[in-house]
Amino acid sequence: MSKLIFEVSRRGRRGYAYPELDVPSKEAADSLGPQYLRIAAPDLPELSEVDVVRHYINLSRKNYGVDLGFYPLGSCTMKYNPKINEDLASLPGFMNLHPLQPVRTVQGILRLLHETTTLLCEITGMKWGTLQPLAGAHGEFTGMKLFRAYFNKRGEHTRTRILVPDSSHGTNPASAHIAGFEVVELPSNREGMVSLEELDNYLDENLAGIMLTNPNTLGLFEKDIKTIAGKVHKAGGLLYYDGANSNAIMGKVRPGDMGFDVVHLNLHKTFSTPHGGGGPGSGPVLVSERIVPFLPIPDIVKSGDAYSLDHARPDSIGRVAGFFGNVGIVIRAYAYMLTMGAEGLKKASEYAVLNANYLKEKLKGSYRLPYDVACKHEFVLSAKELKDNFGVTALDIAKRLLDYGVHPPTIYFPMIVPEALMIEPTETESRESLDAFI
Repeated sequence: MSKLIFEVSRRGRRGYAYPELDVPSKEAADSLGPQYLRIAAPDLPELSEVDVVRHYINLSRKNYGVDLGFYPLGSCTMKYNPKINEDLASLPGFMNLHPLQPVRTVQGILRLLHETTTLLCEITGMKWGTLQPLAGAHGEFTGMKLFRAYFNKRGEHTRTRILVPDSSHGTNPASAHIAGFEVVELPSNREGMVSLEELDNYLDENLAGIMLTNPNTLGLFEKDIKTIAGKVHKAGGLLYYDGANSNAIMGKVRPGDMGFDVVHLNLHKTFSTPHGGGGPGSGPVLVSERIVPFLPIPDIVKSGDAYSLDHARPDSIGRVAGFFGNVGIVIRAYAYMLTMGAEGLKKASEYAVLNANYLKEKLKGSYRLPYDVACKHEFVLSAKELKDNFGVTALDIAKRLLDYGVHPPTIYFPMIVPEALMIEPTETESRESLDAFI
């Protein structure tokens, strides 16, 4: 086991040498005053340069990523990131751009951003969107601000309630709450879907909308989605689509066709850009026609072969990021979409679903499968019986997998499944990888 850097420390050891002072010296107390000085020297480790280098290089080798092995985190879509996308994003023409350059000098990147938005709208069935949000939760917050702007414009100030299923991602209620909405949790029915009976209890003048993931976090497609959309719209509400699970449906079905009004996507999941370790992410938001006037500014507008920035949007919610979001991630996603093409994206979803069902069928004899039906891109097992009979928890299983050098799945989520093990293999894993995991 590696020692702590303080254990390697030896008094008086140094990894640096200051140049000889060539100006008059002065005590810090004379310049700052004694009230700003430390009482004692900071307790910092003292090491040579080679000690520091070896310590942190050894720590870096403990990192785990999709380039090292299978990464089955449910709801995270840890698919392989093609290196050609990295090469393209590193081209000097992209790397040397500055966001404050005159518009006439950045026509190429504006075209790329405009075409990316167009492609994402085609994939989702939406009218237009913004690439500004920096991550999925940021996209959710942006979506909730769009909801509020829409209802304020209509003078419907009583619409303050957002519904979220009990299986939703935790960021859904959090995003709605910080946008100023009252959050109500909807219990799932016995099939793991939204309960239509429970939904009916909230179809009134206070309803702002519902936030859904489809397929949901159990990996199940909400088969009543058209009915849900009809009920919510009839009551005057809007539908928000959490795109975290979009890897299951590309080219098969579109949120816009299901009836959603606002969609966020995770480019760092579905569109194969790197993520983890706190970023970077990208959470574009796409909207239906009636929400377009409220999108963040500036919008990128195409006129002939030229692109410009339009700030003249009086109903806009304003900026949600300093410039245009994580553009380097958008470039990678754009390259991925062009490389894959429509059929390739469709195949990616098909293989993601195939891999998930393969693992599910292989593992369901060893663990309880609460919802024993065909899944989409992920599925959820339960270790509750192992806990009850042998005291073995989901956490124990996860830690034991780590002992074998295998990254564990997501555990204890969704919370409606006790001792949950949430597994998402993605389409980029071979059968050999899946069998090794089994």
